[in-house]
Amino acid sequence: MSRFPSIVLTVFFTFYGCAQFVLPALAEATGPVVPNYWDPKAVLDRPAQVPEKIQFLASDSFPPFVFRDETGRLTGFNVDLARAICLELGSSCSLRIKEFDVLVDALREGEGDAIISGLAPTAELQGSLRFTQDYLKLPARFITLKGKSFDETSLAGKILSVEAGSRHEAFARAFWPEATLITEEDLASARRDVIEGRADAHFGDGLSLSFWLNSEAAGSCCSFAGGPWMEPGYFDQGLSVALRNDDMERAEAIDYALRVLAQKGTFRELYLRYFPLSFY
Repeated sequence: MSRFPSIVLTVFFTFYGCAQFVLPALAEATGPVVPNYWDPKAVLDRPAQVPEKIQFLASDSFPPFVFRDETGRLTGFNVDLARAICLELGSSCSLRIKEFDVLVDALREGEGDAIISGLAPTAELQGSLRFTQDYLKLPARFITLKGKSFDETSLAGKILSVEAGSRHEAFARAFWPEATLITEEDLASARRDVIEGRADAHFGDGLSLSFWLNSEAAGSCCSFAGGPWMEPGYFDQGLSVALRNDDMERAEAIDYALRVLAQKGTFRELYLRYFPLSFY
């Protein structure tokens, strides 16, 4: 939950430079792997109607997406992405901070135009809200001790650690019955199983693992192994922008802007700024 009261931060812009696994298109064949969910050959027709303004709603307690730095300044991947969307469209832009659990009500009551705060497009919400295309999917990944050989296509006899009750446990039980699972009540224990040699690999959320691998807790022990897993029904749900169901104009404009930002390389720049260790 946010530790700060609801505020409104308005920013005006001027131009500035700027089943195994299913993979999205990748921005580069070498170097850091940056996901690209948009067809690079698609013809990008600017919408006939572009909104004059977009007031985004978000919660400020979810680094690295929306948070406050040591000076109290609002920053994060979603903040910069919202700014880039508005700049691309030529729309004025503002960001209103609310508690996460009231974001949907705030949108419905007209306190903002779009939620950019990791709101999951559940079946219930899809019936009442309109969601843009995902701008960031959250794959599953393996981690192993650095330098340890690991073949994700042959897991017979391997010991995998997972968080108990997670979708990663459910996936592992469904698709790798030949592997032995260690289920832990918390992620810290599941990761320690790899460090202390009780498991050959840990299978978990790629995003959180990318930050853990660079943390003191990991102690430079481990690295990603294999590729990202994005199996439909398990790991295919990503982050998108939510709008009121009747706001087709803004939804189409935001989708257009996201595609253009990917084509121009702006999305790549933001991804590498906030996720220096790519989770793809």
